[in-house]
Amino acid sequence: MSNGRGFDFFERALFATFIVWATTSMAQPARSAPTEPADSLSVIVHELSEQVRDLRVSLAEMRSDSERAHAETNELRHQIEQLRAERSGTGAPEMGPGMSFAPLTSKTRAFAGSHPAAMEAQTGVPADPDPQENAQAGRVASIEEQYDLLSGKIDDQYQTKVESASRYRMRISGIALVNLFSNQGTVDNIDLPMLAYARQPGESGGSFGATVRQSEIGFEVFGARVAGARTKADLQLDLAGGFPSVPNGSNSGLMRLRTATLRMDWDNTSLIAGQDALFISPNSPTSFASLAIPALSYAGNLWSWAPQIRVEHRVPFGETSSLLFQGGILDPVSGETPGTSPYRAAGPGESSRQPAYGTRTAWTRDISGHPLRIGAAGFYGRQDYGYGRTVDTWAGMADLEVPLGARFSIDAKFYRGRALGGLYGGLGQSVLFDGIPTYASTEVIGLNTVGGWSQLKYQVTRKLELNVAFGMDNPYARDLKYFLYPQSYAGTPLQRNRAGFANVIYRPRSDLLLAAEYRQMETNSSATGLNGAGHLNLTMGVLF
Repeated sequence: MSNGRGFDFFERALFATFIVWATTSMAQPARSAPTEPADSLSVIVHELSEQVRDLRVSLAEMRSDSERAHAETNELRHQIEQLRAERSGTGAPEMGPGMSFAPLTSKTRAFAGSHPAAMEAQTGVPADPDPQENAQAGRVASIEEQYDLLSGKIDDQYQTKVESASRYRMRISGIALVNLFSNQGTVDNIDLPMLAYARQPGESGGSFGATVRQSEIGFEVFGARVAGARTKADLQLDLAGGFPSVPNGSNSGLMRLRTATLRMDWDNTSLIAGQDALFISPNSPTSFASLAIPALSYAGNLWSWAPQIRVEHRVPFGETSSLLFQGGILDPVSGETPGTSPYRAAGPGESSRQPAYGTRTAWTRDISGHPLRIGAAGFYGRQDYGYGRTVDTWAGMADLEVPLGARFSIDAKFYRGRALGGLYGGLGQSVLFDGIPTYASTEVIGLNTVGGWSQLKYQVTRKLELNVAFGMDNPYARDLKYFLYPQSYAGTPLQRNRAGFANVIYRPRSDLLLAAEYRQMETNSSATGLNGAGHLNLTMGVLF
């Protein structure tokens, strides 16, 4: 829409219709008990005025967005025409009478500075020809891609606008992800493997398949300001919630809740409530082969999507560094699998009648556009297994992100704790029993464990990156030696799990990604010894 004449006419017609209706209504004789027409008319006028004011605000925002988008499109079109002229050998267009080029903008200055021909077209100063024609062609393709994407968004601006029941802006995002995989050895989950098992008699020793159940969809709603804070809510879902009991049900993943949060953000303070990732353990390795479950689970990566309420406060130090303080309470999860009943029963964490507590402090500094981050966190909770048997669960954690120049970076996480099965620590084992767990005479202890992971990232180009990561979770052998009945994900005591992967991720367009990953797992079990498995995963995804 280039102007607002259609909407001005709509406003006038709306007012004219209202005046006619009001006049007709007042002229008709009363057919019922006396009312208060003046008050009712005043209320209607006030409501209509509010609606018209909201409509004008929305129109102003739409016009501003449209004008800005058109300006960016014209700028990109001009650059493409110049570059196409250079590639055809005609050079930059001549400047005739009355013609002039607009000065370099902040978006084109960086491009023109690295492209002599474009600088010549903008300034009129001759420049040496660029011998790297391939690099020039790549830049042209990049600008054409941005132009096509922006033009498409402008054309569909009003058709694709998402409406909600409220007047606040809503955004839908997500990824349609296809994973093709092949396994060597026996694993716990063929498309999202975390542990390696011993090969059973009669098994083929491997598997092959494909899945789309790691696809995700998200909803974001941006609300009004409340007490000076910006409000926002988001909901994230995927299809990795299990399988229906129907033929070929493995290809019909059930929808699963990942996160759902409500936020209030002031300038330096935020209040977050809902189900979210662990703020005490924020980072995870980069992998699109393991999107439904963060990579290196049960191999040094503590994580969970847990209901929580937390407060964050940022203390800036100049323009390049800041200190972050976080603290809150969490649902005291302990890692048990829920029963088949539709009703929720209290687990050991909920039976303790108190929440879990977490706190984290992190220092961040910007180094040439790359963050240097160091964080330290603590966690405490309690679990009750009946007959007065309580276990304290705790953890001390450290996380860091270190840039190594413009292309390399290292991410890492380390922890030491006890009874961390609910956070995917201790290989899913929170506690151990020295006898039948339901007997009152059976002793229970929390399983001590230590672990962590590290990742090296190499950003080859803007579209291509390589990642190599390794992690390990190591429960204490002295605990496993004397207590043989674990509260465990696997059902048998697991002594150690190590996993590593290497992947390549390529994004030819902003909305398309291709990836390949190979993962190796080694799991020590007290029953079967050391077991190994390999997992190859090819991925294609479209972001929206």
